[in-house]
Amino acid sequence: MRLLPFFLLMLVSSAFCQQTIQKMVDAAQKHDTIFVQEGVYQEYDITVTKPITIVGKGNVVIDAAEKGYVFKISTDSVALKNITAKNVGRSYTKDFAAIYVSKSNDLTIEEVTLENVFFGLLIEKSKNIKIKNNRISSKATTEAGAGNGVHLWHCSEAEIEGNEVHNLRDGIYFEFVKNSVVKNNHSHNNLRYGLHFMFSNNNEYFHNTFNNNGAGVAVMFSKFIKMTRNKFLKNWGTASYGLLLKEIYDAEIVQNEFSENTVAINLEGATRINYTNNTFSNNGWALKVAGACYKNIFTNNNFLNNSFDVSYNSKLNDNSFKGNYWSSYTGYDLDKNGVGDVPYRPVKLFSYIVNQTPETIVLLRSLFVDIINFSEKVTPVFTPKNLVDEAPLMQQYYDRN
Repeated sequence: MRLLPFFLLMLVSSAFCQQTIQKMVDAAQKHDTIFVQEGVYQEYDITVTKPITIVGKGNVVIDAAEKGYVFKISTDSVALKNITAKNVGRSYTKDFAAIYVSKSNDLTIEEVTLENVFFGLLIEKSKNIKIKNNRISSKATTEAGAGNGVHLWHCSEAEIEGNEVHNLRDGIYFEFVKNSVVKNNHSHNNLRYGLHFMFSNNNEYFHNTFNNNGAGVAVMFSKFIKMTRNKFLKNWGTASYGLLLKEIYDAEIVQNEFSENTVAINLEGATRINYTNNTFSNNGWALKVAGACYKNIFTNNNFLNNSFDVSYNSKLNDNSFKGNYWSSYTGYDLDKNGVGDVPYRPVKLFSYIVNQTPETIVLLRSLFVDIINFSEKVTPVFTPKNLVDEAPLMQQYYDRN
């Protein structure tokens, strides 16, 4: 019986002497590698102010108990690998993040799992960033009470690759970010956007999947963007789109798949953009064109079984539609050259009516709608006379690569 108090004392003493991650960081020299042993660490606001690498050995879990940040990094040449961080603090006045980074160059965050976060990664004024193969999630139910998964502000030369981000406000958010690449990510079930660009030029995203978000992707007030081989799937809702383009210039949108979205692409103030080899299938609207969209070129795209292929709110057109495949095209090809002999008008009068009076959508596919669409086709009055595909394809485009 007398041994029991001494045994308990040893347990308490051992607990107090347990090494914390902050102590390991403080004791490390510049450019050291810290190997954190498997276990659960009850810590928050771990501050890194020297260039080091932190690597988890086995299942390393850091639980912030909703008290604050997990890591705060403010120096160059830092790497975090194979660590799980969870239960980040929440606030309406502070942007608590699992990993907060400020003014750090040559940053690597890899094979990290972030759970129940407010913000996942919040990075500002940094460059040469690699964010690879991470898993970021939250339990957000409202936009006001949620942060973003990967949030970059005033950054450059970032590579966001192979991450899964879900149940946040925006999956990936760029603001004033340039010369960066977003590739092979899966952003899904976010409250607002799967990917959100604002004032971010000379960037590229490709081979990403954006599905079941409030809206898929929003690219705003940006230029020189390349969007290639992405999938925009099942972004449904009264104000949802696969891709929102607003005040964007000189872009390439190539070989993307838009399927089962309320609006596949919503264009507003989008100019000098090439849309090539994309497939639009089973959307409410494939293209919804608002004002100030000039010199856009649509060629070699597939429009398959959309309720409306193109919606236009103006009688004037400065955009080119040529050499696309339209599943609703009923023309013929007498010379067998693969191009329809009769031009195709993708804008139907009924789409104009629905834009003016949304309730009329209940008449879709009725005989009355067929009659008014035919009359507008014969003598265009409300739709642009020159918005026509003079060379509609008789067969779908197929990606051979």
